[in-house]
Amino acid sequence: MVMKMNNSEIMKSLLQNNNGYLKTADVVSLGVSRSSLGEFVREKGLERVAHGLYMSDDAWLDQMYIIQVRYPEAIFSHETALYLHKLAEREPLSLSLTLRHGANTTGLLKEGVKVYKVKEDLFEKGKKHTLTPMGNPVNVYDVERTVCDLFRYKNKVSVQDLQGAVKGYVRMKDKNIPLLMRYAKEFKVEKLVSQYLEVLL
Repeated sequence: MVMKMNNSEIMKSLLQNNNGYLKTADVVSLGVSRSSLGEFVREKGLERVAHGLYMSDDAWLDQMYIIQVRYPEAIFSHETALYLHKLAEREPLSLSLTLRHGANTTGLLKEGVKVYKVKEDLFEKGKKHTLTPMGNPVNVYDVERTVCDLFRYKNKVSVQDLQGAVKGYVRMKDKNIPLLMRYAKEFKVEKLVSQYLEVLL
C-alpha cells in the first residue's frame, strides 16, 4: 500500500529536490493550501527571496535562478550565456539577459543586470533550458545564438570575451556552423562572423 504524503512531507520533498528552494506555484499545483505553505515557511525559517520563492538557510544563493523566477520570460544571454555554456574563462561580473521589447526592466537595471531587448520575432530564436552551476533550471540562448549576439553588441563586449568565445566555439565537437551562419544572416552579422571563422577554421 502506497502511503499518501501529508502537506509537510510534500513541501519537504520539493525543498530537497529543488536544491533548498520552494516555489509557491509548485506547492499550490500539488494541492497544498497557501496557509499550509505559510506555516511551513515559518516553521522551517525559510527566507522569501522573490515573489513566490522561498529559500532554506542551508541553500546556496543562486542569483540567476532567483531572477529567472522573478522574470520567467527572461533568457540569459551574452557573457552569462557564454559562462553557462562553459565558454567563458571566468564568471561575469554582472548578469546579462534578454527580454522582449516593452518589458519593464527598472528593477533589473537597479540591481546592475545588463538587459538587452529584442523584437518579438527574434526573441525565442535559439532558446534552450539549462542548469545554473548550482543545479537550478534557467532559460539560455544556444551557443550559436550567443556567438551572434556578442557580434551584434561587440561595442559592449570586451574583445577578449569575443575572441575567447569564438575560439572556444570553434573547438567544440558539437558546433553547428550552418546554424551559426543562419543566425548570423538573420542578425545581420554574417560578414563579421565569416571573417572570424576564416581565420580560425
